[in-house]
Amino acid sequence: MRAVTALSVVVLASAGIGHAVLSGLDSDIPRFDAFKDMKNRPRAGDGMNVLMVGTDGRDEITEEERRKYRLGGAPCHCTDTIMIVHISEDRERASVVSLPRDSYAETPGHTDRTTGEHHEGHPLKLNAAYAEGGPQLTIRTVENMTRVKIDHYLEVDFTSFMKTVDILGGVKICTVQPLKDSYTGLDLPAGTHTLKGGQALQYVRARHLDGASDLSRMKRQQRFLAALIDRATSSGILLNPLRFRDVTRAVLGSVRADQGFGTDELLTLGRAMRNFSPSSSEFTTVPIGQMGYAVKGVGSTLKWDPAKSERLFDALREDKPLAAPKPKPKGPAPVRVPVDPRQIRVQVENGTRTSGLGKRVDDALAATGFRTTKAPRNAEDRAVERTVVAYDPRWDQSAKSLAAALPGSELKPVKGQGATLKVIAGADFEKVAKVRPADPPQESGTVVRGDEVVCGDQ
Repeated sequence: MRAVTALSVVVLASAGIGHAVLSGLDSDIPRFDAFKDMKNRPRAGDGMNVLMVGTDGRDEITEEERRKYRLGGAPCHCTDTIMIVHISEDRERASVVSLPRDSYAETPGHTDRTTGEHHEGHPLKLNAAYAEGGPQLTIRTVENMTRVKIDHYLEVDFTSFMKTVDILGGVKICTVQPLKDSYTGLDLPAGTHTLKGGQALQYVRARHLDGASDLSRMKRQQRFLAALIDRATSSGILLNPLRFRDVTRAVLGSVRADQGFGTDELLTLGRAMRNFSPSSSEFTTVPIGQMGYAVKGVGSTLKWDPAKSERLFDALREDKPLAAPKPKPKGPAPVRVPVDPRQIRVQVENGTRTSGLGKRVDDALAATGFRTTKAPRNAEDRAVERTVVAYDPRWDQSAKSLAAALPGSELKPVKGQGATLKVIAGADFEKVAKVRPADPPQESGTVVRGDEVVCGDQ
């Protein structure tokens, strides 16, 4: 999650800032040999692969901030976010793949960095590789699992994340549902919010908003990263050398990088990415084949789907988009709604004397994605002037989503109606508006573009 800050350094370099500006900051980056003595590595492909790791370092955060943002006590210096960021060879696309921290993994043989003891390869959760062998073991484990060669390594902590968001002036986030997590203290009502550093940290750390836990959190992290890119590329910061310098300074104090990721690499990459935007980025999570995969001595893990994950990493190795390009929709942008239409069952009734109106409404709703019964019927009242959406109050969010597809319709709560919503088409019906879920699908492996998740057409 904090690794989004490191990516912002790459994106911010797209202004083509002079070599002198970045050279003066280069010495601020703590460096280490992340690839020392590595052998039998995967074959290099086209493009650049950066392994980004977020740690929980909080040494420079004040006691007041720790209490306010629920950051707990001493840091464990462990990884809780791991991402592969692939920058295409033509520098026109960034593909971000989240690797769940609880992924089932098997390490290669290594020496424990704490005890000095040599270990043979053994199973563990992916985020535990850092505790045993630091960045080197993390890189080797990821390469063994994905067969994707890692070109560079960046490590970011809490402090860097908060400073960067603040100096950018905050990042805009939209939510159609209230977000409240007692563990992190996040409390956002539905709507659009500009999150500053501490609140942004709560947003990307929250794991207790729903039953999806880490998968839901990774989705929010991807949404935040897209919004961060949008903010950096649309605010003029990239065209202002002094502001660029200030943002970079805020980041570099808490970033660690491999020895080969220096000023020249940032400039070469940045100059090629001047036209980068949220639509140039795509996000996904490794497809999960088995949740709660129990491993003796390790606990409950997430096991990747072998076939689907192989196709995903093939795309990275071959420098291909993770998903086929989507055609640009014609007409007005779809209205974002809180519930996916595919989850909403609808019974259509014709409330007029107009023959065929019920079928026309049913077909139009089905074409937009709603699960209609495909068996419209006549309503008891055949003199309805205004279209009605009747719903059980327990399904009020579904009702709001359906009403958005029927502009001008009236919402009518009916206790005990059940999960199927009812549309009574009135004389005012003209058309069904296109809608789409405000949040991208929850399933792991789903690919979304950055411009699909940033605030905009809500």
